[in-house]
Amino acid sequence: MGALRALAAAGILLWAGAGQAAAFEGVVASIKPVHSLVAGVMKGVGAPGLILKGAASPHTYVMRPSDAAALEAARLVFWVGPHMEAFLARPLRSLARDAAIVELGRAEGVVPLPLREGGMFEAHGHEGGGGHAHSHAHGEADAHMWLDPDNAAAMVRAIAAALSAADPANAPAYADNAAALVARLDALATEIDGELRPLRGKGFVVFHDAYQYFEKRFGVTAAGSITVSPEVLPGAARIAEIRARVRALGVACVFAEPQFEPRLVDVVIEGTGARAGVLDPEGGGLAEGPDLYFELLRGLAASLRACLAPDG
Repeated sequence: MGALRALAAAGILLWAGAGQAAAFEGVVASIKPVHSLVAGVMKGVGAPGLILKGAASPHTYVMRPSDAAALEAARLVFWVGPHMEAFLARPLRSLARDAAIVELGRAEGVVPLPLREGGMFEAHGHEGGGGHAHSHAHGEADAHMWLDPDNAAAMVRAIAAALSAADPANAPAYADNAAALVARLDALATEIDGELRPLRGKGFVVFHDAYQYFEKRFGVTAAGSITVSPEVLPGAARIAEIRARVRALGVACVFAEPQFEPRLVDVVIEGTGARAGVLDPEGGGLAEGPDLYFELLRGLAASLRACLAPDG
């Protein structure tokens, strides 16, 4: 009798799983926002690995042995591209030789913006008191593309296509998840657009120039950045220039980032009347997973509202 029950239970399990493909493994994402989008497309099928965990920044990250092992075992790797995750460019060539590499910054439908110059964004070639510390190639695109939900939707479609090509058995699930995710992104954009509309025209300064996709999509505009490259801290002359511009323009807020030294913001706003806030473009303080992207953008909107309209 016990044997019959065991056979019957096994039969039920086989029947229940007959229409389901096996979980897909060996997927790796570079940074938290990319991981979130990939996790959303893979929901119910598998879970991607993540290279940059916690509050690590791609601008200053150093690879660990566990990261190298993950790349060597990968079948599919998603990243924005070499201008964002520069630390990954060489390891992807040497370690992920058997993996398909998907550069989401070049995905069909992603609209790139050129690196911003002019005003307090002008020092792209010089930092730290005038020394040539960091330069950008002419015509290089701003790599923070995920901060526009329309670009994120294009990335989701590219993620689903790559996963379906690598794992055809689960292609219907990827397609369904991607469609649901794109609908959520559209709703998110509408929500944030309504929340930020009253803030248009209010000036603010950011720690580094990471936000122009978000600004362009939602109609808010930063007056400048403290540093062009967050791995290179500004010199005294640059800080004095920014403080003078903050005072002259009547800038309401100057935003730090959790991954970098917040005292710089205190120095910049001293004597200006501007308030200090925090913006986190990469979700360093958020738990990884499919909801991180939505929490990230809502968090940016909430931080802008709290600092630019504290009484609203």
